[in-house]
Amino acid sequence: MARLVHCVKLRRELPGLDRPPFPGPLGERIYREISRDAWQMWLEYQTIVINHYGLNPADPDDRAILRAHLEAFLFGSEEELPEEWIPPGAGQPAKGAPARKK
Repeated sequence: MARLVHCVKLRRELPGLDRPPFPGPLGERIYREISRDAWQMWLEYQTIVINHYGLNPADPDDRAILRAHLEAFLFGSEEELPEEWIPPGAGQPAKGAPARKK
């Protein structure tokens, strides 16, 4: 049976991670307080942040920026998407006529 945690991000009892996602106090806190679902949400959001800001996860300065976003996303108030971020497919169509009016 999966280990349950009271997820501070989603505010309910959900299956937790199988192990801390990385070593150290923050990894342990995530293991104790964050559900698998919330962690998966972070992984998707992390990709948006890395791509939007052009972060290099191998660069220590960029990792610090990413860590700040991680803490805000999982433990802070609602983390907002990066400024000027446009979801894929939400921009103007690349080809063809404009969308038909109804």
